Amino acid sequence: MKTVINIVLAACVIGLIYVCYGSIVGPINFDNTKKAREKQVIARLIDIRKAQLEYRNLHAGAYTASFDTLIDFVKTAKLPFVKKEGVLSDAQLEAGMTEKKAMAIINKAKKTGNWKEVEKEGLMNFKRDTMWVAVTDTIYGAGFNADSMRYVPFGNGAQFEMAIRNDTTKSGAPLHLFQAQTPYETYLSGLNAQELANLKDLQSKLGKYCGLRVGDIEQPNNNAGNWE
Repeated sequence: MKTVINIVLAACVIGLIYVCYGSIVGPINFDNTKKAREKQVIARLIDIRKAQLEYRNLHAGAYTASFDTLIDFVKTAKLPFVKKEGVLSDAQLEAGMTEKKAMAIINKAKKTGNWKEVEKEGLMNFKRDTMWVAVTDTIYGAGFNADSMRYVPFGNGAQFEMAIRNDTTKSGAPLHLFQAQTPYETYLSGLNAQELANLKDLQSKLGKYCGLRVGDIEQPNNNAGNWE
């Protein structure tokens, strides 16, 4: 009988150790996996932000709420790149010379064939040539897959939520905002349900979005991510 009691007690001790171990290791494992997944989700949100900023530059400050439009832009659009040779000296700048004026003088000489003014102003070695470079070659690394931009890593095919807002400020100035986001449930699926519930509860009490987001359509935030 005593042997049976000892076995039962030993089993209880092992059970308690297992429970205590799980209560310590469980949150640690959840946090480590969360950080690893969020690293990839954040990288994708940054890719979206890069594309939106370039899109805005070529579309009068406006963003797009369509991934189809944004991805097509990344694949096909070209951005202006100015190749510069030579700089204006302090003396030229003090005399009122600007890059715009310098290029006007040079362009006039190209049309007329008369380079006397160019020589007089000391602009013979001054050049500004605009080239058009593909978006993918400008803001992304080699092998970037634009089609993947819409999908949330670890989201089993889920797409980011993207929205824009076109408005005016109190002064009447145009206001263009965008945001892209994904909730915790999308990229943390399959992890400890209780830890996920605890995380959401904490964020809700702090009045924060329960997930990752870049930009904000409610108020300007310079397109910052909520992890920054």
